[in-house]
Amino acid sequence: MRHILAIDQGTTSSRAILFDEDMQVTQIAQAEFTQHFPESGWVEHDPDDLWNTVLATCREVMKTADVAASDVAAIGITNQRETTVVWDRATGETIHNAIVWQDRRTASSCEALRAAGHEAMISHKTGLLLDPYFSGTKLAWILDNVAGARVRAQAGELLFGTVDCYLIWKLTGGRVHATDATNAARTLMYDIRRGQWDAEICGLLNIPMGMLPDVRDCAADFGTTEAGIFGAEIPISGVAGDQQAATIGQACFAPGMMKSTYGTGCFALLNTGGTLVASKNRMLGTIAYQLDGEVTYALEGSIFIAGAVVQWLRDGLGIIENAKQSQALAETADPAQSVIMVPAFTGLGAPYWDAQCRGAIYGLTRNSGPAEFARAALESVGYQARDLLDAMRDDWGASGDTSLRVDGGMSMNDFAMQFLCDIIGAPVERPKMVETTALGVAWLAGMRAGIYPDRDGFAATWARDKRFDPAMDDETRALKYQGWQQAVKRTLA
Repeated sequence: MRHILAIDQGTTSSRAILFDEDMQVTQIAQAEFTQHFPESGWVEHDPDDLWNTVLATCREVMKTADVAASDVAAIGITNQRETTVVWDRATGETIHNAIVWQDRRTASSCEALRAAGHEAMISHKTGLLLDPYFSGTKLAWILDNVAGARVRAQAGELLFGTVDCYLIWKLTGGRVHATDATNAARTLMYDIRRGQWDAEICGLLNIPMGMLPDVRDCAADFGTTEAGIFGAEIPISGVAGDQQAATIGQACFAPGMMKSTYGTGCFALLNTGGTLVASKNRMLGTIAYQLDGEVTYALEGSIFIAGAVVQWLRDGLGIIENAKQSQALAETADPAQSVIMVPAFTGLGAPYWDAQCRGAIYGLTRNSGPAEFARAALESVGYQARDLLDAMRDDWGASGDTSLRVDGGMSMNDFAMQFLCDIIGAPVERPKMVETTALGVAWLAGMRAGIYPDRDGFAATWARDKRFDPAMDDETRALKYQGWQQAVKRTLA
């Protein structure tokens, strides 16, 4: 039997998932790695940790499943997006820790570019806003702050890549410096209308374009692994940023289809087909996927803190021991209390885009305790999702009863999903295959390798695990959301 190996390199862990010929998961391995916080609002990863955990988990799933490299038809890679890595072209050694997508250190640089009047041009070309979230200003920071980096970059000695690009480089022994269109679209340097790196933006950021990788389709030839890594060469045939991979894995191929992924953050994508929608509500325009040279666009809303708020309940407050306990604790909360949490631990994302904002909790009483904190934490994810979906519907014109396909770790929390369904006033559908991100790139790689069906055939395999229908009356929904909006207004102030 032929297998597909999916590499899912995330913000807090790396995973390897082995899929069989029927696109079913046969084995999973996962390894967490250390998060580094050098200063307030700064988030970094050691690139060696990313590489070593990817290597270890891939070898583990193959060994556990007794699958040899010759049994793996192809590898697909999905990754945390925007995270920025710079390395030496000759040695492969990184010159600084990876600066993570959550990192806010370049807020002042973004503000300076905005004050100089560049945001409209950048947004028109990239679909993005000027925010520290994206890779461009992170890359500029590394070149400005690592001794000798800019001179070396101008001399052609250094390479830039998002995490997928760095892993491809490592897996191919430095033979391939490439990324896919979905990851390129998140760098702030890629013109998604023309499908190429933009010289004007790179000039503003003072970034030598020779550092930038080749950009390919999501299903394409990204080289083969060095034989010594897994025992034989394996083609790398599918690549997509994690949120786009989840969109593909949820089979959101028709314009108007929406998915929302609940991981460390929450990311909602709405397929807009061949139309790049200019948002009136500070949503992002991006590439959903690129196949056979044809681009499909999406509107995206990004929430920085979703599953991370449950990690904070565990690690920051110590009121739960594991994420699963959050649901049971929230269900015991006093219904008479209206505690609202605005989890702006690293700023607020769409549609507010305030990098300096920090978190707050409102409505505390003497009776407020762990249960109320847990409920407020889970409800905060639903409120933020409502912000995104309302803005997207306004931009796209989608009707209010459009169903939403959800995935990610928090999608398994029935309390959180029912509140999400109630507060948006629309059905929420959770698929049977919850590994949608990995499935998305597995399908890309397997389709190119000729063992998985085409796009229509793949879409026909999507199956629902559970549907959540709204149970909250309109008046309660309106009052609760009004309370959230007031809390956000006060936090922003």
